[in-house]
Amino acid sequence: MKLSKNGVFGNLHEKDMSKYTILAVEDEEDILELIRYNLEKEGYQVIGALSGEAARPLVAQKSPDLILLDLMLPGIGGLDLCRALKQSERTRHIPVVMLTAKSEDADVVAGLEIGADDYITKPFSPRVLLARVRAVLRRSGSGPVAEEAVLVVETLRIHPGRHEVTLAGETIHLTLTEFKILHFLARHPGWVYTRDQIIDAVRGEDYAVTDRAIDVQIVGLRKKLGEQGNVIETVRGIGYRFKDRD
Repeated sequence: MKLSKNGVFGNLHEKDMSKYTILAVEDEEDILELIRYNLEKEGYQVIGALSGEAARPLVAQKSPDLILLDLMLPGIGGLDLCRALKQSERTRHIPVVMLTAKSEDADVVAGLEIGADDYITKPFSPRVLLARVRAVLRRSGSGPVAEEAVLVVETLRIHPGRHEVTLAGETIHLTLTEFKILHFLARHPGWVYTRDQIIDAVRGEDYAVTDRAIDVQIVGLRKKLGEQGNVIETVRGIGYRFKDRD
């Protein structure tokens, strides 16, 4: 697994939407490799970061279904990162499993009290790791199931299970690509995405489409959304975002 200059493992542009994506935050490379190897054998996609600073942008970029978080990290500590994730409306739904070399009750309790979903004490066996990951994903309903939540913004209602969008009770007829773009942006209000990131998210990295094709889709979306078309904002020189109503 290749380490990039910013302390991130893996290809940030790869995403198989049929798999769960797990972000592992661990500053010991051998442990990170052990986690990656065992989880990928089970079909999970794993992205790793060696620090809290490297992990934070990945949460926005990759929308992981679960985060494995070491408590003893350089810079931003695991507890501080967990607290920040659980205090944010955008990330509080992501389950967090703490990895800790500490076995004292106080450390475990502190993590659970700020919102962590489970913990694994080092050293751990691959079987324990896999069992905990499966259990937390099952309890939380993360991944594809979690994306079925209906999103409501004022009079705009997005129902992913039905692939249906209504505006003030009236159905808006979108193409599949238009719907995927709208749903992707709406799930991350306030976050700015480049055209390439939007393409990767809704079609996959191998989809042959140009940046301008995304611009055309956005224009069509805004026109169909009418009075709510301004929920999709252009960030000049970067890309697009869904307006953060907060």
